[in-house]
Amino acid sequence: MTTKRIIVIDDEFQITRVLKRSLGAHRYDVRTASDGGAGIDLFHDFDPDLVITDLSMPEVGGIEVCREIRKTSSVPIIVLSVRGEEKIKVEALDAGADDYITKPFGMDELLARVRVALRRSPETKPSKSFEAGDFRIDLEAHQIYVQESAIHLTPKEFELLAHMITNHDRVLTHHALLGKVWGGEYTEQTEYLRVFVGNLRKKIEPDPSKPRYILTEPWVGYRLASLP
Repeated sequence: MTTKRIIVIDDEFQITRVLKRSLGAHRYDVRTASDGGAGIDLFHDFDPDLVITDLSMPEVGGIEVCREIRKTSSVPIIVLSVRGEEKIKVEALDAGADDYITKPFGMDELLARVRVALRRSPETKPSKSFEAGDFRIDLEAHQIYVQESAIHLTPKEFELLAHMITNHDRVLTHHALLGKVWGGEYTEQTEYLRVFVGNLRKKIEPDPSKPRYILTEPWVGYRLASLP
């Protein structure tokens, strides 16, 4: 199996040292950078399979790192943020980050997020059919199946769920979901999402009050877990 390459960008030496040691112990090839500018240069030289970047760094921060990477690549990006950075966290996700972890974090959580990010095919789009974990989309029939059971959906429900499935295991912000499904003039209408997500949960979740598939990321958006 090919060794996966990971870049860690953080201006805290202790974090880059710990992550390099811990990820390396799990057979990842890890390189580190102490600021965003150096991280972008390293990205172009190293061609990684995954980027982990801090959000708050002097000069070139994590948002600019995300934007620069997204100009040429769909490689998964995980951002690290401290508590209370909800606004900048959302901005990073809208700039192209796939996931975030709040500091301080446990290594088991980080490793799990890394495995999920590497498993997900970046920006995979369905052709006639697409599968992700318990979900299957048949575009010709305009039908979505959960564990091979067909789900009856309205056109907007289908569009929303299909977008979440094709971006499975990735955090999608309210702004991004509203813009994709309803259009740019609706990006502030978060009540639309609450209603439609509630309806989808009633249709696909074994227990809508304890979601296993459509997970809420508080103040940020939603994540569809392809496997519960």
